[in-house]
Amino acid sequence: MIDNIKKELSKAIVEQEKVVELVLTALLCNGHVLLEGVPGLAKTLTIKALGKTMGLDFKRIQFTPDLMPSDVTGTNIYNVSKKEFEMVKGPVFTNLLLGDEINRTPPKTQSGLLEAMEEGAVTIEGKTEILQKPFIVFATQNPIEYEGTYPLPEALLDRFLFKIKVEYLSENGEIEILRRYHKGFKSVDLDKAGLEQICTREEVLELQKSVENIKVEEGLFEYIVKIISATRENGYIEMGSSPRGAIAMLQASKAYALIQNRDFVIPEDIKYVAYPVLRHRIIVKAEYEMEGMTSEAVIENILSSVKVPR
Repeated sequence: MIDNIKKELSKAIVEQEKVVELVLTALLCNGHVLLEGVPGLAKTLTIKALGKTMGLDFKRIQFTPDLMPSDVTGTNIYNVSKKEFEMVKGPVFTNLLLGDEINRTPPKTQSGLLEAMEEGAVTIEGKTEILQKPFIVFATQNPIEYEGTYPLPEALLDRFLFKIKVEYLSENGEIEILRRYHKGFKSVDLDKAGLEQICTREEVLELQKSVENIKVEEGLFEYIVKIISATRENGYIEMGSSPRGAIAMLQASKAYALIQNRDFVIPEDIKYVAYPVLRHRIIVKAEYEMEGMTSEAVIENILSSVKVPR
């Protein structure tokens, strides 16, 4: 089924195979994703196509400085004819929630997502509503334009399973995009694009349960912990990963193994997911960052220094 889903997504998404694989990995372990890239790289299209292909409800929020928490979660409104308050649910009541430019809204509004992301529930004026599973937040931010933005607090950043960097396409990839649009492809109408539903919400939940059955050898637990410990001891890093990073690495490597049609995890799975799992969980010291040191380079250094189990 996974291969069929990837094949179907390729009808809408050009050349972003790694992004698609990581997004599917996050979906299988019910993890939230922070997508970073300049506008126009099909971040919104990818998540919209994912919802269409997998039979999941999709909603989008454009985050702006004047957005309030109730605009995300919902609120109670007085119905004059019924003479009672009625709950009007916000866009957070969905399966796949795309938060466009999440760093353009103040921390007060960003915090409206915390309970939903951590507990799969929303409290509106004292009443807790459980969100339908799966519930996954895909948030985007522009890595270049920081004027008028609000950096995500560490507590919110840590809730994201992955931080995925969306890069520019090759020239051949962009030529293929032009061919498709010349032939009538419209990203706003995926039905006309020929995108079909491959599975149902219930089948997605079954796939998520399948991740729990992926085998992990004892030595790989130690390998993950050593990688996480190394982020706390590395001289380039101001702050390393919390235990949540280790859990994220374990879950992500199991889901990635499933995507690779295996029922067991290998060290290469852990190495592959280490970058999106850790890049937003470590802070490079300012003096080294000014010299050009990046989180990518630090993670690569850590992975090369930790002994791979046999």
